[in-house]
Order: sequence, then structure tokens, then C-alpha cells
Amino acid sequence: MIRLGVNIDHVATVRQARRAKEPDPVAAAVLAMLGGADGITIHLREDRRHIQDRDVFVLRETVTTRLNLEMATAGEIVAIALRVKPDEATLVPEKRQELTTEGGLDVIANETSVRAAIVQLKTAGIQVSLFIDPDLNQIEASHRFGADAIEFQTASYSEARGEAAVTQELEKLRKATAHAAGLGLHVHMGHGLNYWNVQPIVRIPGVEELNIGHSIVSRAVLVGMERAVREMKQAMTEHSPNPAKK
Repeated sequence: MIRLGVNIDHVATVRQARRAKEPDPVAAAVLAMLGGADGITIHLREDRRHIQDRDVFVLRETVTTRLNLEMATAGEIVAIALRVKPDEATLVPEKRQELTTEGGLDVIANETSVRAAIVQLKTAGIQVSLFIDPDLNQIEASHRFGADAIEFQTASYSEARGEAAVTQELEKLRKATAHAAGLGLHVHMGHGLNYWNVQPIVRIPGVEELNIGHSIVSRAVLVGMERAVREMKQAMTEHSPNPAKK
């Protein structure tokens, strides 16, 4: 089945709003795993707006499934990743003024820093994924640079309005997934996915993993993290036709 990585950044967002000790994203990660999460995803941003260094190190000791660290290619963050050794590092674009990650990483324009980060991370035994747009040139560059996986940003799909626009974005994702899988890349997706729009995504052949945060955390505020994760897993498995590779 397709794996679910639960992004717990916004649990830390609530905590940081008061610079308090709670809610603790580590506790949220434990509950997410109890609810069936196949992995935990966190983004250690350079401005530390939500996840803090302490969270990353404690989560590395706590997460018993897979820990996916989203990160920029900045030297400081790469150095932390090399110390923490998450199971996977996902390289993402990062701007201080954005509310959340906007668009995919342009790996072609940032070839030097992307290649350097990939080499450092893979040498340390960390699998590397690149968060990119579903663009054939970006896919091919990701493959050339040595990435193990790519994560297609699904914001364009999630924000599409009208049947024609949604169909067009799904077709882009299908073609991009087929192309990436043909090159031997593992295919993940994420950004803006929720309990409703996830259903067509899991029907795309070749998708192995989804990383979902805001929708699950929003639901968890009302029903609890375990139940929120369990309901997302149910929404995925009811409509998924293709098993994921391990």
C-alpha cells in the first residue's frame, strides 16, 4: 500500500505561537504512529519558525518507522542532518517571507548546491528526495544528480478549481510519475492534500508515498491525532490500487 508520512510541523507552530512547551511535536509523532503513520516528516527551516533543533534530535530517538527531514541545501542545515541521520532527507526550496513552501525546488537552477547536498547526505547513508514540480526536465535533472526519490508538489492540483483544471493537473502528475518511475526514481507526493482530494492521487500508478501535514493536524485539533491519521489512512487505502515498494 502507499505509505503515509505525517508532517507534524504545525503542531510545533501552535507551540511556538506562545513559545511554550506544549503541544510537543514528539508526543504528536508517537500518536501519529499509533494511528498508523508509516513515517514522520518535519521541516527544520532556517528561521526555526516551527520545528526546533531539539525536536529533530529527540524525534530521531523516538520515531520507530521512518523519519523524513525536509530541509534547504544551506550548509548549517546539512550539517545538522549529517549529525541526526534521518532515514530520508527531502531537499526543498525555502524563502523567509513565504507562509509555507511554495512550488518545487528548481534543481537545474540550483545544480551546484543540490549536487553538493546530495553527495554529502548519501555519503552519510541518508536517502535523498527532491521536492520538485511535475516537470520532465526537473525529473531528469534529479536523476542525473543522484537523487533516490522525488516528491512532486501537488499544490497546483490541490488549488485547481473546476473539473477541467483538476483533470489537467492530475494528467501532469500521471505523466510525471510514469517518467520518474521509468528512470528508477521512487515517487512521493505532497502539499495541500486532504481527506477528499487525496483519493484521485492514490489511484495514480507508481506513487509510493504521500506526505500530508496541515489537513491531518487540523483534523487532529478536533478529533485527536490517532483518529485523524487513521482516517487519512482509510481514505487512502479505500482508493489505492497499487502497492508501494518498500
